[in-house]
Amino acid sequence: MPRHDTLAAVDLGSNSFHLEIGRVVDGQIYPLDAVREVIRLGAGLTAEKRIDRATQARALESLAKIAERLRGFPRQAVRAVGTNTLRVAKNAPQFLREARQVLGFPIEVISGREEARL
Repeated sequence: MPRHDTLAAVDLGSNSFHLEIGRVVDGQIYPLDAVREVIRLGAGLTAEKRIDRATQARALESLAKIAERLRGFPRQAVRAVGTNTLRVAKNAPQFLREARQVLGFPIEVISGREEARL
């Protein structure tokens, strides 16, 4: 995998979405930019375990803002992950298709173990 001096991480969490951008210098990561938006993706789960449309709209709007900040980043320099709500929501595949299109980068739904590790 090619090395990049500037890396970005996007966390689509159950409560909020985070973007962290940092520069790698001598093996250390120095923060350059950060965005946090409260989305409450988990609170938008219906009794049928579906993310409601209003919550999806908020989430996609947030991802559009994040995408603006990531414009020009190579694919290899960005890692976007989804957590618990996207593991359990029955309509997660449909939402993730839209989210990937808006963000412009792949979104990986990670396991609970990987989530805890990160």
